[in-house]
Amino acid sequence: MNDNRVAIAGAAGRMGRHLIEACLQHPRLELSGAVVRAGSSLTGRDAGELAGQGAVGVRVTDNLTEALQAANVLIDFTLPDATVDNARLCADKGVAMVVGTTGLGEEQKQALENAAGVVPIVLAPNFSVGITLSLRLLETAARVLGDDFDVEVVEAHHRHKIDAPSGTALRMGEVLAKALGRNLDECAVFGREGRTGERDPSTIGFETIRGGDVVGEHTVLFLGDGERLEITHRASSRMTFARGAVRSADWVVGRGPGLYDMEDVLGLASPQGDAGSLSGPGGSGAGIDSIV
Repeated sequence: MNDNRVAIAGAAGRMGRHLIEACLQHPRLELSGAVVRAGSSLTGRDAGELAGQGAVGVRVTDNLTEALQAANVLIDFTLPDATVDNARLCADKGVAMVVGTTGLGEEQKQALENAAGVVPIVLAPNFSVGITLSLRLLETAARVLGDDFDVEVVEAHHRHKIDAPSGTALRMGEVLAKALGRNLDECAVFGREGRTGERDPSTIGFETIRGGDVVGEHTVLFLGDGERLEITHRASSRMTFARGAVRSADWVVGRGPGLYDMEDVLGLASPQGDAGSLSGPGGSGAGIDSIV
């Protein structure tokens, strides 16, 4: 038996099935539990078969307590209220977490921070390695280009995504605003319509595209006089996010309590302590992509 035993919440969803597959492929992880919503018709099925990987001897359950019995880390890509409930149970049972849930409100963020005071939690806006590196590139570009360039964030996702802008786009906005010495809550502009007047140079614009089966595309445009810089990340498979999540699950077991992000997992975080908060250094930011 491997040391790192993983339970997956939301196992019946698109990401949940990819997470099962990625976990089964990981050399140091063992799938030990898979949980679905209460009353699901999938309860009792083999988790490996659910993900198209063949039987693995792990039965799907609608009881998280049962799913956590043999686990030391839970991967959660579900919904805000469910994630908060799951975090409280994980804290009670000493189980680490990897969270990729979207649309967290302030109270829900605080609940995760409270749980992170007891167990280690990796919370990230996007579990892609490429996105994590993109955030570093955006920070550098914003610092160098400064207020001489207008900044716009454009993101595209599939028709089923339920939140906008994406959590990744919002995290990009946070990184850009911090590098430019701005407050994103004050400078963000979400879409434009009608007679808007000239563009305020202190703003950061967001545009959202929804349609088809786009897994995820994010472009930040730095628009100056006579030149334009674009930094783009395109994801072509949800397995990109699933592999990053299971990599995080392998990393987080055995860490001290705290809130970590993908920069910590990849060894890119600045040395300001073990972990941060949702809004502080080493923290993950406000938005999280779950139905990516």
